[in-house]
Amino acid sequence: MVKIALQIKATMENVEELKTSGPEFRWYLKFTCNNCGEVSEKWNYVSLSKSTPAQRGNAVNHFASKCKLCSRENSMTILEDSIKSFVANDQSKFQTIVIFDCRGLEPCDFSAREGWIAKIVNDGKEFTDVDLSEGEWADYCDKIKEPVGIYEIEHRFERVK
Repeated sequence: MVKIALQIKATMENVEELKTSGPEFRWYLKFTCNNCGEVSEKWNYVSLSKSTPAQRGNAVNHFASKCKLCSRENSMTILEDSIKSFVANDQSKFQTIVIFDCRGLEPCDFSAREGWIAKIVNDGKEFTDVDLSEGEWADYCDKIKEPVGIYEIEHRFERVK
């Protein structure tokens, strides 16, 4: 089992916190099979709200698949207590927002898409269902009378202990 952290970095304008919308949030990922190196062609989503019992033990899988090339059974679990917000005070650095427990595969690409929540600075309003599919998001907050936005989103995967 390998633990892989998804880290993001973004430029945020008048946004103090970016977080996922809860257990239904979909993490869109592409995977590499650790056995043969095959990379999935299609985007797969992983969600806390969708799980299946593991073949062995009491574990739960949030994603399970059979490699198309080598037929190996691979699986992954989202570590629920690892899900964190991306906060503005460290926006120039990569921040871990989730950790995946991977068995036989590793995520190799991430697509932010929809389902994010943006909390605006100075007790501004909270925007729900922020869509980052285009790689950025912009709006206007009537409460603070300022434009708000999330831009230049980057991601990386890091092995963690």
